[in-house]
This record gives sequence, structure tokens and C-alpha cells, in this order.
Amino acid sequence: MADKKVLVSQEGYDELVEKLNNLKSVKRLEIAARLKAAIALGDLSENSEYDDAKNEQAFNEGEILELEAKIRNAQIIEKGTGEVVQMGTTVVVVDKEFEEDGPEEYKIVGSTEADPDKGRISNESPLGQALLGQKAGAIVDVHAPNGIIQYEIKEIRA
Repeated sequence: MADKKVLVSQEGYDELVEKLNNLKSVKRLEIAARLKAAIALGDLSENSEYDDAKNEQAFNEGEILELEAKIRNAQIIEKGTGEVVQMGTTVVVVDKEFEEDGPEEYKIVGSTEADPDKGRISNESPLGQALLGQKAGAIVDVHAPNGIIQYEIKEIRA
């Protein structure tokens, strides 16, 4: 079975590679040192330090495998022209019901990079899906859990 493509920006790809390198070089060594110290304490059958270090090692190796798969299947998002909303573009929108709250700015990214607190929304999210393919000035309906929310696209930047 073919792995699913992981859509990421160049910045997101670089972050994945950096995190993988850190887990392989720094974190692995830290865990190995903890294991060595725990083994030195003796009787492994009742050694909680050893158990904790082994659990952390398993988690770290799992995360390494996950990151390697994401990097292997990464598809870098090309920058758009800024004429229409697409992956990698930044969009300034206003909630039509709460216009007085001012505009909100979002970058459309793949689900791997999504972080709403940093203004990065997934192309798979309801808002991301509604915005894709639209032009500045368009009003889009977003089907959210609490009903339909209308947004007006004020600006699109590549």
C-alpha cells in the first residue's frame, strides 16, 4: 500500500528534518545515558528508572519512524501567485458577523503543519476547504460544528 502524500511548505519540511535529526542525535544519546545509569543501579526487575528510560526510548524510536515516513512522503507546496487562495498562500479574512473584531490572517498549509495558534490552518479544515480556490472579495460559507460562518476574503498573499 502506498503511503499518503504529506503536503508541507519548504519551511515545514525543514522543521521536520531538524526535529528528526535532533531525535536521532541528541535525544537518543540522552536516553542511552539514562539507560546506562539505570542499569548501573542494579536489579532491573524493580528499577523504575530503567522502565521509564525504556519507555522513553520506545516513544522516541516511534516518533523517528513517523517523521521518517512524513519526510519520505513529503510533497513540497509551491508558492502561489496570490491571485487565488491555494496551499501556501496567506489569506486575510473577516468574519461577517463579527466584523468589529477585525481581520484574521491565516496561512493555508497541510495537516502536518497546521497550528491555529500560529495562524496556520490545514487545507483539510472546514475554513481551509472553503477558502481554497477563492479570490479576494469573495464571501465564503464555512460549515462549522456550531453552524455556518461567513467570511469575506480581504487579501491574498503568496
